[in-house]
Amino acid sequence: MLMLSLFRLVATVIPWVVNLATWLLARSLNMPEPVVHDTGVFVFAQVQTIENRVGKALCPMRLMRRLRSLLQR
Repeated sequence: MLMLSLFRLVATVIPWVVNLATWLLARSLNMPEPVVHDTGVFVFAQVQTIENRVGKALCPMRLMRRLRSLLQR
């Protein structure tokens, strides 16, 4: 029962904290809140795309195949 009440508390506090952080950042940058929010979503999507590309390039199986091809030459 205690865990459920803690989960409910966290579930209600997190959106409030995110809204507060967005509001504070928008105020400090002197920008509207929706612009700050949309910019954050755009940056997150770009970083995620780059991480996925790097993750594929550093895949252990792909690196092993590249190493074998280099050693066979």
